[in-house]
Amino acid sequence: MAEIPGLTQMYATFALYLLLMIAVGLYFYRRAKNIEDYLLGGRGMGSWVTALSAQASDMSGWLLMALPGAVFMAGLGECWIAAGLALGTFLNWLLVAPRLRLYTASTHSLTLSTFFERRFRDPTRLLRLLTALLTLFFFTFYAASGLLGAGNLFRELFGINFTAAVLIGTAVMVFYTLLGGFLAVCWTDLFQGILMFAAIVILPLVAYWQLPPGALTEACAARGVALRLLPERLGWPELLAILSTAAWGLGYFGQPHILVRFMGIKSIRLLPRSMTIAMIWVLISLTGAVLIGLLAVPFYDGLDEYTSENVFIYLVKDLFNPALGGVLLAAILAAIMSTIDSQLLVSSSTLTEDFYVALINPRAGEKSQMLVSRGCVLLIALIACSMALTMNKNIFDLVNFAWGGFGAAFGPAVLTGLYSRRTTWQAVLAGIVVGTVVLIGWYLLGWNRYMYEIVPGFLANFLTILLVNRRVPQTDARVLAEFDQMRMLVKNRQDFQEEISDES
Repeated sequence: MAEIPGLTQMYATFALYLLLMIAVGLYFYRRAKNIEDYLLGGRGMGSWVTALSAQASDMSGWLLMALPGAVFMAGLGECWIAAGLALGTFLNWLLVAPRLRLYTASTHSLTLSTFFERRFRDPTRLLRLLTALLTLFFFTFYAASGLLGAGNLFRELFGINFTAAVLIGTAVMVFYTLLGGFLAVCWTDLFQGILMFAAIVILPLVAYWQLPPGALTEACAARGVALRLLPERLGWPELLAILSTAAWGLGYFGQPHILVRFMGIKSIRLLPRSMTIAMIWVLISLTGAVLIGLLAVPFYDGLDEYTSENVFIYLVKDLFNPALGGVLLAAILAAIMSTIDSQLLVSSSTLTEDFYVALINPRAGEKSQMLVSRGCVLLIALIACSMALTMNKNIFDLVNFAWGGFGAAFGPAVLTGLYSRRTTWQAVLAGIVVGTVVLIGWYLLGWNRYMYEIVPGFLANFLTILLVNRRVPQTDARVLAEFDQMRMLVKNRQDFQEEISDES
């Protein structure tokens, strides 16, 4: 049998990967029988699927492209981003996951917007609508960053026209998300998380063994790339810069596409195992991404802030044969797809639950809701696709803004909703408005060059909630009783369904 040319092998690898994702969507098409199955998998996900789908959808192409590129350009000082993300991941699983799983089940909430309305019993529906609008706004930037990464990947590998590359990636993701919903998204994320993990472990090991002794140190010194976590001079500007990069961890508390994984797990008793799996994955993956960016320094010179985000691609193409290289490069596509499919589904659920059912057709049946939800997936994909084709931004900048937006707008609302008995809908609504305005204003004024906009936005939101709570304390007996019930269930490690069956 004649040897298959290298490029053909790479095409074949990608084709097989894309066909596998489509097959998963087809498999789960018949299992999504109602809207809860489609949007939350019937709240029946296991520990492995929950853990790896949460982290794969969390990291996206940012892990394999933007983070290595940032380290390649600036050195180990960018590791503070990774440190902040690792700590944020841990606190999110520890503090948010159990309470959110129970609270959303007891309030029958399928989206974060619905949860806020029902948790605080907002009679005006303003809280739900504002949360839904902000979710759609920030997700368009987030999804556009992923499609931009997909376009860069196909263009670098196959010389495909950028527009065609973006359209191909969008079509595959839309197809399996449309068909299988949450189950398809979570199971594809499981496979994608495993593939990402393998690639990010293998590549830095091979790159390290290819370098002669002292090459890394010499190359970093020649280019001025820092090999230390702390700068030589540690004054207030330097401390502020470290705080700013580490503050990425604050974003976790407000990311709808990550929080929805906590809502879909089968039982809170599975969360400790999921948390362990997730933390191992995150720590090793972040370390591998940093090492890839650093080890690429001796290999390449003359890259700018845009092309530096392709160092993972360059290393794979230069160090591996086409067949194995194709598998490793499919990990980038996996990272991109694992996030965008989650964002498409959350955006779809927001449009369906918070606009169509809440405002247009409150009596909509299951089939009608699923049809609208699938239509919304297509709509959001088209909007994100158009943004990716027209915006002159790199992946890091788009993710940076969207991540900070979710963290500043929703993070304090989630934390106070889960831990503050006295919080009211007025306080949360005011906090979201103030946090979002501060974040966008800080960004537009250019002050983010001194401090990441998530920090002032998050603090302004949190302080606003505290101040309004002092003036308008919670007095609704039903809200207080629901909070007490949730706290008791968490303490006893008992699910909401079990508590109902005990009472009956």
